[in-house]
Amino acid sequence: MSVFFHIDLDAFFASVEALDDPSLAGRPIVVGAAPGQRGVVSTCSYEARRFGVHSAMPISEAYRLCPQAAFLPVRMGRYAELSSRVMSVFEDFTPDTIRVSIDEASLDMSGTELLWGVPVRAAEAIRDRIRDEIGLSISVGIAPNRYVAKVASGTMKPAGLVVVEEGGEAEFMSGLRLKDLWGVGPKSRARLEELGVGTMERLLALSRETVESIFGKAGGEFVYEAARGIDPGIYASESRSRSVSSETTYERDVSDVDAIEGTLLGMAEELVARLYADGTISRCVVVKLRYGDFETLSARETRPEPFSGSSDVFEAARGLLSRKWDGRPLRLVGLGLAGLDDGSRVQRSLFEDPGERGARVERAGMDAARRGLGRLTRARLIPKPPGATPRKPS
Repeated sequence: MSVFFHIDLDAFFASVEALDDPSLAGRPIVVGAAPGQRGVVSTCSYEARRFGVHSAMPISEAYRLCPQAAFLPVRMGRYAELSSRVMSVFEDFTPDTIRVSIDEASLDMSGTELLWGVPVRAAEAIRDRIRDEIGLSISVGIAPNRYVAKVASGTMKPAGLVVVEEGGEAEFMSGLRLKDLWGVGPKSRARLEELGVGTMERLLALSRETVESIFGKAGGEFVYEAARGIDPGIYASESRSRSVSSETTYERDVSDVDAIEGTLLGMAEELVARLYADGTISRCVVVKLRYGDFETLSARETRPEPFSGSSDVFEAARGLLSRKWDGRPLRLVGLGLAGLDDGSRVQRSLFEDPGERGARVERAGMDAARRGLGRLTRARLIPKPPGATPRKPS
């Protein structure tokens, strides 16, 4: 029997801030930028969400809704450090762990009962280790496939544990709201509601042909299968040893260049931190884009020499974005580094180039942050002056 866990770190960035500064515990926290500055919400605490704040929302709107919140900058190095520790715990329970993003993972726990007991007991053991060793909270979905496990993980946040038994996938999905159907955003739901399809019951009554006529072939196939608890293949089956990747699904489709590039920069820092920790290098960067209508594109760039650091990765990703993106609002942005190698066969230049110098500074900054000796902040992540307008693709 197949058993998959999908594990989300609850309000991860905000939870890390409260972990590092206990005076923030119980307060609304918004991570992204300072009030009056340009930027979007990266993550917010559950206390802030009760006021209507959500990720990808402009900071100005978040401040209007919740002026009493603590507004904090993104500290990607610190988040990546704790994320690596969390992922290491997951990998203690199963080597078949897909790191979906900095704050979530999909675990294949099939056949591990002799080691860890029944799935619920294994999930509780993972939850307890994350809480006791790292100080963070997780939500876990357990199901016979990765998609249903992901949906289940989000239905009882925070600190939830939801089990969907084999054969019960369709029944579980039928009891959800349309907004719980992962991958179906507000615009798609609005299109369904315009057609009188406002509930899962009504959606399930539609034929595959009807759903495909609404969303097109690819989008219709995704919605039709997802609504029935059939895994539409949300994670690429890439070898963990040869690639690392991360992706972000926005709560609202995003078309602001700065917000999208900020997402790519954060993921570049996350992935490079993982490479540093593993002692590996990469010569290939992959960018994944998904529009609101489910059209999904990808582009890659391969170089003869390895990337020297997150700035190098980000600039390559930025170039791929500018060439591939047509300006329509994006629902999902992903970044991957492929063709990983231990670097033993790389011929280093006799003369250090600026990229390598920058990489050494970056590694030193990450090491200092891990030892509590201070942090480096990228100039690009410093909020821009008030009154600046969002950039559109040129």
